[in-house]
Order: sequence, then C-alpha cells, then structure tokens
Amino acid sequence: MNNKTINLIVAADENNAIGYKGGLLCYLPNDLRYFKRITDGHTVVMGRRTFESLPKGALPNRKNIVVTAADAEKFPGCTVVRSLDEALQQHDDGSEIFVIGGGQLYCTAFPAADVLYLTRVHHTFAEADTFFPEIDFSQWELVGRENHEADEKHKYAYTFLTYKRIK
Repeated sequence: MNNKTINLIVAADENNAIGYKGGLLCYLPNDLRYFKRITDGHTVVMGRRTFESLPKGALPNRKNIVVTAADAEKFPGCTVVRSLDEALQQHDDGSEIFVIGGGQLYCTAFPAADVLYLTRVHHTFAEADTFFPEIDFSQWELVGRENHEADEKHKYAYTFLTYKRIK
C-alpha cells in the first residue's frame, strides 16, 4: 500500500469475534481507556458502520477518516474516502495511523499491518456476527502483554497484547 506504519487496534474474544449487530460484544471500561490512550492525537480509520456505532460521532483529538461510498455530509468532523489506500494517502500529518474497525476494513488492512494492539477478551460470544481475521502468530512478535482479571466493572478477564509483524 505504502510505507506508512499501519496499526490495528481491536478487542476480540477467544474466537476473534469483535461485534454483534453493529455494536461491541461487551463493555470493558479499561479497554475503552486503553483505546483512547493509544489512539489519542493520532489518525483513526474506520468503516461506516464503526462510525455509526460511536455514541458521540467523530472521536475527539484524533483525525477521523471514514472509508465508505456514502456521502461525506453524513460524517461530520471526518474526512471521507472510498478506500484504505485513499485513507493512507490522506494521512500526511506525521501521526500514527490506526485502523479501528470494522470487520471488512480489518480484513483489507490486515495484510499490510505493522502493529497489532489486541485486547483478548477471555470469553466466547456465541451471538457474534463480526470477526477479526485469523492471526498467524508465527508472523508476529509479542512485544507487550498486560493481564487483567474480571472484577466488579469488568465481567470478563482480558489481556492487552501488542504484536509487531516480523519483517
């Protein structure tokens, strides 16, 4: 695609499920804070349905790019493009670029991704209808791991994992 670093950030269950009916599978407040901390000040690229799932529209303190064939006026505060390649061409501010969903965009970006921020939710959601691509871990080096147990605010245990693609 080009020579920019492409980061993917996702929360997925044990079967790589990431969503159901346009929403998240579960509410993990610490994962939302982690997502904000990692992406803050950077460019986020998302599909139309991911944008529509955001409770307050465009994410603050980030350049928001939506990949869609829909009209730009439906995405206030965002740059609208027709493809991931076009999104990468629009990204020229020197910040990191993060693909934040959904399933189709992850599939498109995955082969070119350099870094994967994976929150592994230690549960299986049978009703899930959206999935992250299968990960061949032989192509990735684990460079960060942070385990979290379930607690009063987090129904499921989860682990923050950071992988870099082996070149």
